[in-house]
Amino acid sequence: MEITDDRTFPAALVALSGVEFPWDYDEKSGEPAPGNIDYEPCDEFGSAEETTDWIRAWTGNSELDGAAFRVFGQDGTGGLVASWLVRPGQPLVAQPVAFFGSEGEAGVVATSLGEFLWLLAGGVGPQEAVEFGTESGVGHDELRAVAEEHSGVEPRTPAEVLAAARAEFPDFAGTVQSWCR
Repeated sequence: MEITDDRTFPAALVALSGVEFPWDYDEKSGEPAPGNIDYEPCDEFGSAEETTDWIRAWTGNSELDGAAFRVFGQDGTGGLVASWLVRPGQPLVAQPVAFFGSEGEAGVVATSLGEFLWLLAGGVGPQEAVEFGTESGVGHDELRAVAEEHSGVEPRTPAEVLAAARAEFPDFAGTVQSWCR
C-alpha cells in the first residue's frame, strides 16, 4: 500500500483538541470518578521521525518505520492513539483507530475516525475500551456535539463501535505482537 506523509489534521481532530476531557478523583475513595475519559488530544500529528521513534521503541523493532500510523492522542499513562493506515486508497478519516498502551496493551478501538468520535461521545476512552470494554462510559454532551458534526456516520454506542472494530480487526494484537522483538 502506498502511504503518503500527509499530516494534515482532519477537522474532527481539530474539534477534539478544543474539548476539555473530564478527569477527576472521587474524594472518598481516591479512585477515578465515574465519567472520566482518559484521553488527551494532540493539536497536530507527530512528525514522521517521532512516529518512527515511537513504534521502534514500543516494539523493540528497529526495522519498522511509522509510515502506517498517525498519532493524534494519548492517555494519562503515555499510551498512544493513532490512525492505522491499512485501507489502500482511503482517506485518513476512513482508517481504523488503534490504541497502544504504556504496558503493552494494543487494540483497534474504532473502524474509522467517525466511529472513534462516537466512542468518546459515549464516555469511553481508547485505553478503557482496550482494557475494560465499554461498560464504564457516561455520555458527554460536548463530545456528542463533535461526533454529530464531524463523524459522518449515524450515532453509535461505545459497545457498537468496539464490537465493529473487534469484528473487522480480530488479529490486531497478534499482528502487533509479531512486530515485537
